[in-house]
Amino acid sequence: MAKRVLLVNKFYYPRGGDCIVVMNTEALLRENGVDAQVFAMEYSQNRPAKFKEQFASRVDFSGSFANLWRALRRTLGMDDVRQSFAAVLDEFRPDVVHLHNIHSYLSPVVGQIAHQRGIRVVWTLHDYKLLCPRYDCLLNGKPCEQCITGSKNGVLEHRCMKGSFPASAVAKMEALKWNRRVLEQNTDLFVCPSQFMASMMKKGGFDPSKTVVLNNFLDPVKLQQYQSLSDGVQREDYYCYVGRLSSEKGIEDLLAVASRLPYKLKVAGGGPLEPSLRIKYAGNANIEFLGIIDAVDVAKLLAGARFSIAPSQCYDNNPLSVVESLCAGTPVAGSHIGGIPELIADGCGLTFTPFDQDAIATAIEQAMSREWNHAEVARQALDKFGPQTHLNVLTKEIYGF
Repeated sequence: MAKRVLLVNKFYYPRGGDCIVVMNTEALLRENGVDAQVFAMEYSQNRPAKFKEQFASRVDFSGSFANLWRALRRTLGMDDVRQSFAAVLDEFRPDVVHLHNIHSYLSPVVGQIAHQRGIRVVWTLHDYKLLCPRYDCLLNGKPCEQCITGSKNGVLEHRCMKGSFPASAVAKMEALKWNRRVLEQNTDLFVCPSQFMASMMKKGGFDPSKTVVLNNFLDPVKLQQYQSLSDGVQREDYYCYVGRLSSEKGIEDLLAVASRLPYKLKVAGGGPLEPSLRIKYAGNANIEFLGIIDAVDVAKLLAGARFSIAPSQCYDNNPLSVVESLCAGTPVAGSHIGGIPELIADGCGLTFTPFDQDAIATAIEQAMSREWNHAEVARQALDKFGPQTHLNVLTKEIYGF
């Protein structure tokens, strides 16, 4: 009989990187004989799923007091998510429950329920929620580790959740309810997509023997696409940024530097800063805004660039934009922060100090003038981030099949 894995995530459509990883993992497992199913929260955009009718009811963190009360109960694992999840476990009887992004909209109670039934529970960490009540370890746009090494009082003191005292109070309650002791007790293994994430878990007091590092992987369709593109696309005289246009990604510093340099920068992505940045740099011939483009066009953009740039100012974990660039044979100039540096091996790019426009300018100059071995960059990345490498570690070391 095929092994059974239940993947658990807030949403089940391509909403963000966590959702994409879940869907790619589901497809990879099924292609290799594992019966993989999904449990999520009810949402209109969710993909069809075997247990869709048993998904947890939808909660909303905005609107009426009744909505907020329901959302708070969900956060603390006190509502119908218990019955919904238990029903799926009764019917599916998984060998492994693989948690992903579950806080707030589902709740860590699902891991607790699975553990109490003797099911192996593993948890892939897509952000720093287990360490930081607001997920991203940021305070006023700068990295902050106050709640990692100390109490969770800072989330209230600084009103870390959207500047709101009530929202921050809920986040603190959630952190206290699902504390390190409880999470460790109910989780067999925490899967960290970067060494940096693993080091942060250790800093936060988690047992290192319960963490394993496994990078995200490129799904087979994209893998094939990048393999073909890396051989046949002519490199052009530009560099590119692919990602969210928001402050923590360092896009403002990048554009300030790019506007002064004589090189073409192509910017792909959307976000809260897009309208203002388009206006500010409308007259600059060396900056081109492409907006949100589809996966095929992203692949072509990366494969045609001299290099890509990741100027992040936050603790990026294992950014897919860097992974995809390397798989396209395109080196990366990246901030020396979070999990970015460990992705950039010798000959595959360079790093620079974040928050430093002079350092960004120097990195761009160096990356633009250097002769890169694009074929070797692609070869290393396609081997490291290929699905088979990921599958072997996932099934044997993490699931224990």
